[in-house]
Amino acid sequence: MAGLDDLYAQISTSDIASKLGADQGEVEKAVHTLVPVLLSGLQHTSQDPENASKIESAASGQAARGLLDAGGGVAQVDEAAGHQAVATLFGGKDTDQVAAALASGGAGNSDLLKQLLPVILPIVLAYIGKQLGSGGAPETSAAQQRTSGGGLGDILGSILGGGNDKSLGGILGSVLGAKGGGLGDILGGLLGGKK
Repeated sequence: MAGLDDLYAQISTSDIASKLGADQGEVEKAVHTLVPVLLSGLQHTSQDPENASKIESAASGQAARGLLDAGGGVAQVDEAAGHQAVATLFGGKDTDQVAAALASGGAGNSDLLKQLLPVILPIVLAYIGKQLGSGGAPETSAAQQRTSGGGLGDILGSILGGGNDKSLGGILGSVLGAKGGGLGDILGGLLGGKK
């Protein structure tokens, strides 16, 4: 089953650090902060069937680009599309606003987060897209998948619950600490006040 550890293994922090001219240790720490926050944002946003369909489409598109295939990777990330995906996920807020909100919530260096968001989100979407497409199951609508117990919501839940048996709250609690009230406050502010 897909999980956070598997997703982290797909993200080359050394390649990202080289691309951004940043310290690999800082990049790795930031990635381990951003990925659960992005997944939680996607999970929250996907509760609306129309948004779920858009996420599935974006995820399938990123997977089709081969970001996670042999020979793919950070060099293939379309950062302009990454910026657009960040804005879409976080209700029209641009990457600067999202990075500042995450940093004020204790998630790390705003400048590094701003650089990472448009690189990491396409990789996360590609990973989700691969999970959606695994098994060769025929594509069905988000509503049909939810009623049958499968689909995007289950995939996001399994990824979030699959990191060394830690719950998302435990992962984010250790990363974000008590600063800013935690994930609910950060996502609530970024996603338009809906917690």
